[in-house]
Amino acid sequence: MRDRDTTQPVVEQRGRDTGRRYRPCRPADARAAVERAVTECRGAGRRASCDAGAVSDAVLVASELTTNAILHGGGITDFQVDVVGPGVRLSVCDRSHDLPVAVPSTDDRGRRRLGGRGWPIVCRLAREVRVADLPSGGKCITVVVPLS
Repeated sequence: MRDRDTTQPVVEQRGRDTGRRYRPCRPADARAAVERAVTECRGAGRRASCDAGAVSDAVLVASELTTNAILHGGGITDFQVDVVGPGVRLSVCDRSHDLPVAVPSTDDRGRRRLGGRGWPIVCRLAREVRVADLPSGGKCITVVVPLS
């Protein structure tokens, strides 16, 4: 009962080591964590309802951020999701100091490129986007996606 009343971020924990934070291994894990956080928030009565499309946006942003951390950032080093006010706050940390960039959809010869659309999607759907260097190395991207 007490855990339901907490305002702490929802962070899954696996195995016996309960002091260790859960890091999703796959974008599907991050999507599930977002859905769980929103469902738990609804169940605790903190938020009566939220737009299904907005939840889908938050799930998509979580998927894009974790995919980018895996493909371009050397892997996920930390992951947090919590419902704050009228939105979902996601933080995804990775090992790279390189800032995310939007790349043109075509190369110099006019050929279509694969990928490169995730970061623009994140920037379009999120209300806040922050990228911070971490003292231990790497970076952390924190976004807030509105739920209404």
